[in-house]
Amino acid sequence: MRMAAREFIVAIELGSSKITGIAGKKNLDGSISVLAVVKEDATQCIRKGVVYNIDKTAQCLTNIITKLKNQLKSEIAHVYVGVGGQSIRSVRNVIVKELPAETIITTEMINELMDTNRNMSYPEQEILDAATQEYKVDNQYQLDPVGIKADRLEGNFLNILWRKSFYNNLNNCFDKAGIAIAEMYLAPLALADSVLNEAEKRGGCVLVDLGADTTTVSVYHKNVLRHLAVIPLGGSNITKDIASLQMEEREAEKMKLKYGSAYTDNSDIDSALSYPIDQERSVESRKFIEIVEARLNEIIENVWYQVPSEYADKLLGGIILTGGGSNMKCIERAFRLHTHIEKIRVAKFVNHTITSGNPDITAHNGTMNTVLGLLAKGDINCAGPEISATRDMFNPEKPAADTATTAGLHATPRTAGEIAGKGVVLTQAEKEKAEEEKRRKEEEERRRLEEEEERRLKEEEERRKNNFWNKTWDKLKHFGNAIMEPEDD
Repeated sequence: MRMAAREFIVAIELGSSKITGIAGKKNLDGSISVLAVVKEDATQCIRKGVVYNIDKTAQCLTNIITKLKNQLKSEIAHVYVGVGGQSIRSVRNVIVKELPAETIITTEMINELMDTNRNMSYPEQEILDAATQEYKVDNQYQLDPVGIKADRLEGNFLNILWRKSFYNNLNNCFDKAGIAIAEMYLAPLALADSVLNEAEKRGGCVLVDLGADTTTVSVYHKNVLRHLAVIPLGGSNITKDIASLQMEEREAEKMKLKYGSAYTDNSDIDSALSYPIDQERSVESRKFIEIVEARLNEIIENVWYQVPSEYADKLLGGIILTGGGSNMKCIERAFRLHTHIEKIRVAKFVNHTITSGNPDITAHNGTMNTVLGLLAKGDINCAGPEISATRDMFNPEKPAADTATTAGLHATPRTAGEIAGKGVVLTQAEKEKAEEEKRRKEEEERRRLEEEEERRLKEEEERRKNNFWNKTWDKLKHFGNAIMEPEDD
């Protein structure tokens, strides 16, 4: 009988076509042993990477946790979660602080700038993370301005936004499923950390995650995230275009995988060749190629449009492709043709050493890179108590008494400086604690100002009274002196 795993990390990725749960053990040599992988179809509850049906998503999450627990023979105390999908975008923001002459910049000043930026309000949008671009000290740009004398400090930030309703729905799903969240990460940043190397991030690169319903574009330069956007187009759009030839999407997907190519030279197209749709019907190869390439060209053009002009000629690391869509034949050639970037790499797998016998992992086709990146981020043991073989059959899902809660994992809200630019997304419980702490400090400040004002008024009143009595006393003394003075003869 298999023994229960006593130490492991659990990560969950909510993708457009499926929700994936993975459990793995981190070894002393830095490698990760995958212990279990489970998947649930998400087409009925997630669209373009975001939750739209809370009940069905919660049920999918419950199913994933149940399957993982059965394989691990252990309760799961909490999980790591990736946040991604439609409406994620980056917005630049500048915060300026005027300083007294010859002020030496301190860490507290930097943290104050970060807090001010993090407290920015965007209509209907939630700030998921804020990456510091650089600081401007007087007229000089600096990455670390602490200790420098200045009269003016300017912080340049890249705020990553997501719709508040999407953020709330995601948290509600895990609450409804009774699953505690150890940490939420921005999925594109976790992916970038797992497939990009230091030279690519430093020299400048574009990471393109070609998913089913969305394509995510991340631009890096000098080791800093410079731009992030999610395009609402993906491999399923190509499938739907093929399905317009009057076939079911399932058959269209098969044809795409079998015959689809991102680029075909005109001289290589055989006009007499046809691809079979079914026993009675077929489609001309030229027409099929035109349908696939038209949609793919649109995706590539949208990707390149997302690259800010100031970085378009600073991509020494080139373009890195990953995700299921990166498996299409001639995908590198298509990107070279449309972007004129020669250096194109397909990231089939993560940079970490992973051991697994699971075919989804060993396939090395880019589809598991994000969830493996999330797994690598985990550093809190997710294992709960061992599941007893003699579990009460009438109450099999009774929760363990010592299972952690989302609220308990980060009892003290982290500051902007602790999480800035690391892809860490505050959980709902942590946000509520942070807002409560902010209200408490504002209330304390309000009381302090009121007490100061009250003290000032009292002192002013005292001064006024003293002034009145002093003046009266002076007049009385003057009057008394006048009476006491002898009259001249």
